Amino acid sequence: MKKILFYTNQFFGQIGGEEFAYTEPFVEEGKRGNANAFAPAIQGGEIVATIVCGDNYFVENMETCKAFIKEQVERFAPDILIAGPAFNAGRFGIACCETCKFVQSTYGIPSITGLYWENPGVEMYKADCYIMEVGKSAATIRKAIPLITGFVNKLIAGEPLGTPKQEHYYPKGQRVNVFHEKNGAERAVDMLVKKLKGEPYETELEISVYEKVTPSAPLKDLTSAKIALCTTGGIVPMGNPDHMFAATAKFWKKYDLNGLSELPRGKFESVHAGYDPVYANENPNRVAPYSTLKILEKEGVIGEVYPYLLTTTGNSTSVADATRMGQEMAEDLLSAGVSGVILTST
Repeated sequence: MKKILFYTNQFFGQIGGEEFAYTEPFVEEGKRGNANAFAPAIQGGEIVATIVCGDNYFVENMETCKAFIKEQVERFAPDILIAGPAFNAGRFGIACCETCKFVQSTYGIPSITGLYWENPGVEMYKADCYIMEVGKSAATIRKAIPLITGFVNKLIAGEPLGTPKQEHYYPKGQRVNVFHEKNGAERAVDMLVKKLKGEPYETELEISVYEKVTPSAPLKDLTSAKIALCTTGGIVPMGNPDHMFAATAKFWKKYDLNGLSELPRGKFESVHAGYDPVYANENPNRVAPYSTLKILEKEGVIGEVYPYLLTTTGNSTSVADATRMGQEMAEDLLSAGVSGVILTST
């Protein structure tokens, strides 16, 4: 009987919702939370323990969490790790993938999770562990369970694995020799002929395609323009009163800067987990250059600076969330008569 270690978050571990996102990691022998839904479908394996950790706590304390996971791996000596699935939940996806990557790279233990294709964890970790293709939300868990457990059962039985497309996991970037009746040139010509005839065909090399955004026309006269400052650098008031996420942000905030000529040190800070914030905290204007815009306003280069900072954290934020937040920001700025935007990153 193979031993399986299971990882999940505060929600699926039945602790609570977002208010428990800072729950520190703990382990419970046997099955807890959604591990109970996976156990009956696993053949020849047993879930010996379940690790539960809050999403915020994990992404902000990765090394501490990995040290805890290390203790549990050495304690329970699992043969396989299952994490999640996290669907399109960004922070949970990062936690699942980082756990899988750590366990697989450190101990050589096969590690499996499940993410929706748009989850930032897919692009970040697909080369490091098995990430199964699951639906967008937890409502699709009934399809995710047989997909993941079927893959686990193959690993337990020692059966040969098929291609990523056959097994429904994201390609890991590995090249494997496969024998065909026709060579590559012949297959390429066959695909081209089918494409020219409008017939269905299947490519052997899929390329990611993203929406192309047409840039706005340049401003003709900056001296009469109202310019706003936006940032994805995680700059927020000291103490992070609105609990801006350090990664995989789901919202943006707008902060009043009326009466200020700069972002004062000690009044603003960076909560971004993707870069060292020391220099940003020393001078927040390095990431969100409000002081420079105010100088340009004083010199008459810019007609007016919009006295608000629009901010979020771009670290591992999904394309869907980024698109939605951008549209919301644009609506706010248009209603305020803003002519142009300076968007800074890190």
